[in-house]
Amino acid sequence: MLYLEIHQMAKRNFSVSRIAKQFKISRTTVYKYLDMTFEEAQQSFGEGMKKTKKLDQYLDWILAWLQEYPHLSAAQIKDWLLEKFPHLQVGDSTVRLYIQQVREKYQIEKIVKVRHYEAIPQQPMGKQLQVDWGETKQKTVEKKEVKLYFIAFVLAHSRYKYMEWQDRPFTTQDAIRCHENAFRHYGGKTEEIVYDQDHLLTVSENAGEIILTAAFQAYVKERKFRVHLCRKADPESKGMIENVVKYIKGNFADSRVFKDIEDWNERASQWLVRTGNHNVHHTIKKRPDEVFLLEKQHLHPVSPLLSKESTIGSSISRNVNKDNTIRFESNRYSVPIGTYKANGDNKVFIQITGLHQDTLIIRNSKNDEILAKHVISKEKGILVKNRSHSRDRSKGIEVLKSSIVAAFENVENANEYLDEVLNRYPRYRRDQLEIFRSIAQNEPNWIEQALEKCRKENLYSANDFRDIVYYLKKLAHEKSTLAAEPKNVFTKRKSVYPIAKRSLNAYTSILGGNKS
Repeated sequence: MLYLEIHQMAKRNFSVSRIAKQFKISRTTVYKYLDMTFEEAQQSFGEGMKKTKKLDQYLDWILAWLQEYPHLSAAQIKDWLLEKFPHLQVGDSTVRLYIQQVREKYQIEKIVKVRHYEAIPQQPMGKQLQVDWGETKQKTVEKKEVKLYFIAFVLAHSRYKYMEWQDRPFTTQDAIRCHENAFRHYGGKTEEIVYDQDHLLTVSENAGEIILTAAFQAYVKERKFRVHLCRKADPESKGMIENVVKYIKGNFADSRVFKDIEDWNERASQWLVRTGNHNVHHTIKKRPDEVFLLEKQHLHPVSPLLSKESTIGSSISRNVNKDNTIRFESNRYSVPIGTYKANGDNKVFIQITGLHQDTLIIRNSKNDEILAKHVISKEKGILVKNRSHSRDRSKGIEVLKSSIVAAFENVENANEYLDEVLNRYPRYRRDQLEIFRSIAQNEPNWIEQALEKCRKENLYSANDFRDIVYYLKKLAHEKSTLAAEPKNVFTKRKSVYPIAKRSLNAYTSILGGNKS
């Protein structure tokens, strides 16, 4: 039917463009049908229906995406397929041709989004890094809408990109933190960094004299890179990063569903590896990740540890949470119990150090005291905890045990005996020790004998120990009482307790006998 309708419109002198627009197909397809005979069209459609294509098994996914987001490009569709099916291997042209056929078959017209590229001179390796910010609105898994903010970096020579996202607007402190993360990601810094006139970093351009905010000025002074600010509406100076921001919005963020910020940043990192830095760049006609391997050698090394002035001046800080942890790169890292103050200043400063920049140092904001050191985890969403930061629940037990052991003459046997008791009653250690302490304080004269008796009879319990003490005490008391009595005990008792006497008639009456 499509073949017949195209030929009918052509006979009525409709232009190829008008026919293509009418049926929402490409002009190439219109020309192809016009050049076919009816028999050739029948044969072509028949072969097309029988032939199985590589992407047919993913048709349901592709069709659902195109119907919901008709503006999606073939490149975006390919990225989404690779994200959902990591083992899929398919070429760009295959995806592009298949998407075109799906659009024609299901009459899904593409909404064209024009991307603009500025012609700028190619920068030398390691010369320039461009930075800019962006924001998007994303649908959440709960069908709500959330506003997200991101910072993007791109090396001017290789076009190698880096980005970080937040669910709140960026502050100068956030910008400094992201610069540090970008330098670690790249493995160094460039001589110059290009920015737009942004309130996070600059107060005014001052006729060419740059006045930076105090926080960022301290950071630039420490890192020693040259700042270049673009004039407003000056795409020639930073058109490269503007295109990157558009690319991120149009390819990664467009129509993607938001779950949480950690998951979003993780998917952004995967997108950079899979698409953002891997696809051939339209201008340099090379893959950025391949060119970056050469440019990386021309970057200037960055000291892993910022000075105190730079750290505090630039306020690279974190707030301590109620559970005495701080958040860093999607993970939680512990600080000592008691660092969090309910009504106090809970700000701390962080630094990255180590030969491979794999150590996180957390410092007190007031006196620069090191609160914690952690090895930075490469995982996401985990708790990295130092056991020494937990409340030492065994300290009170050990002190109590030591005080009890000190009450014994045979310290070694007492310590061994108490250890065995605590091993047998791990959930009631304090209760057991409290009984021992009470006995040691109230009955100190009997604990040595009780210890020997308990060990001999294999009685390992505070209650058994207490019973043995009372038994020994009672036994000793009885012995002392008997020792104090006269030898003729019975004579004494006879005089003290006289025996009652009855007449013979009384017994005769009881037995029922006669008096005679």
